[in-house]
Amino acid sequence: MNRPTRRTVLGAGLAVAGTGLLTACSGSMSGTDRSTRGTGTTPAADYVTPDSKEIGETEALRKPGPERKVRLTAVETPLDLGGGRTVRTWAYGDELPGKEVRVTAGDTLALTLANHLPEATSVHWHGLALRNDMDGVPGLTQRDVKAGGSFEYRFAVSRPGTYWFHPHSGVQQDRGLYAPLIVEDPREPLAYDKEWVIVLDDWVDGVDGSTPDAVLAELGKGMGGMDHGGMDMSGSGGTEGHDMSRMSMTTRTSPSPRPSGPSRMLMGAASDLLGGDAGDVGYPYYLVNGRTPQNPQTFTARPGDRIRLRIINAGGDTAFRVALGGHRLTVTHTDGFPVEHAQADAVLLGMGERVDALVTVGSGAFPLTALAEGKGRTALAVLRTGTGAAPGSSARPKELDGKVVHGGQLKAAESVRLEPGRPDRTIEFDLTGSMMKYDWAINGKKYDPAQRYPVRSGERVRLAFVNDTTMWHPMHLHGHTYAHANGGARKDTSIVLPGERIEVDFDADNPGLWMIHCHNVYHAESGMMTVLGYLKQ
Repeated sequence: MNRPTRRTVLGAGLAVAGTGLLTACSGSMSGTDRSTRGTGTTPAADYVTPDSKEIGETEALRKPGPERKVRLTAVETPLDLGGGRTVRTWAYGDELPGKEVRVTAGDTLALTLANHLPEATSVHWHGLALRNDMDGVPGLTQRDVKAGGSFEYRFAVSRPGTYWFHPHSGVQQDRGLYAPLIVEDPREPLAYDKEWVIVLDDWVDGVDGSTPDAVLAELGKGMGGMDHGGMDMSGSGGTEGHDMSRMSMTTRTSPSPRPSGPSRMLMGAASDLLGGDAGDVGYPYYLVNGRTPQNPQTFTARPGDRIRLRIINAGGDTAFRVALGGHRLTVTHTDGFPVEHAQADAVLLGMGERVDALVTVGSGAFPLTALAEGKGRTALAVLRTGTGAAPGSSARPKELDGKVVHGGQLKAAESVRLEPGRPDRTIEFDLTGSMMKYDWAINGKKYDPAQRYPVRSGERVRLAFVNDTTMWHPMHLHGHTYAHANGGARKDTSIVLPGERIEVDFDADNPGLWMIHCHNVYHAESGMMTVLGYLKQ
């Protein structure tokens, strides 16, 4: 079996990451707050790359601790989704989600990925501030892991929280390649009796011949190329279509897919919480922990138990509104970082977001319902603490229509607030494109790994996301956690509504080349990605 080492991976094979002139703002700017919107050029040689000495030096500052070894196998396999539905898909082992990885903050994770898929893949560690050469972005931070090959991801895990991992290769994430990563706090301040990890997903792979690649190909045809009679017409209102240009997160090793299965383009999905258009794809199933509502997972506890919910949205194109029937939630964390506790009837999560909440449970059987926001469908799990009939597969608790809390409303806990300070650099990202052409981009430019926006170590950096489209976008920054303005939550993924501008700040303390992208996998794969690059000191 081919086992590439870090040295071979980060040698000449990363030519893409180190060549070309970069459409960005020159590092020679003067002034306290240097503003960037893709003007000027900085030579590629001026950037820290994944094999630069700064990567190892920064890792040493994290003081890597005890090693936790894990083996992960990506395979093509049949999976039982419940309700009599078995699909053939790609997954980590034979489980959906993949088996949870649990470590303690300060540990060193040594995970070996064995790729038994028919094409190349990788693993990205969503939300972690880790060393750049382990971030898992083929063509930017590593070579992809070829079919039949393997690769060891080895890095210090410095902060506790709820995270997850998935490929950064094409639309593979919208298959079954995802799993939770839970980093325990050795000085955990919360008191609770049990913990329930809840992974939400929208599912299309292997259903009536559908694949995520075929969905992407269909979206790429736009309205003019669609078979209108086959469209999913759930919801109300209207959407548009597109002329697709593939801007892959990795080098493709398989031919372009032939369209297969029924149409999955979604028309009319609408949500006030999302500012209008809710999504592009009509999925046949929505899952909680890999199960359909017809055969849901049941979590057992005792009446009066205090349960910590760790909720992860691993979906490709769906925001979820989540509620536990008969209960209110106390939101304690978002994207792994503590917040000032907030009471909620339901929580809203965009793709890639995580929410932790505490709940003291009553006696009975209660629906944990995840509403596919704007799509009119639900996913379901059951909490059982006593006798009584289980909720039906279509259970829709009244809490879904109560007070809905999302990450943009939360305030960071005092222990994790950024120190006050003016930004040294502001970078504006105009989110552009439309369903009509499916030409999603950042500052009007589709993804090019040679294009990057410069920052310097030690700077306070402000990112301004300006949504110039008519659709919402969950924007994600790799390798860092930022703070929403005015004491807002610490996050790595944030919903940006149509017409909205949000500003977030972070301290540039993790050198390397880092992606910024929409976490709608189809928007990202169509071009809504770019790179943040650290300049050499």
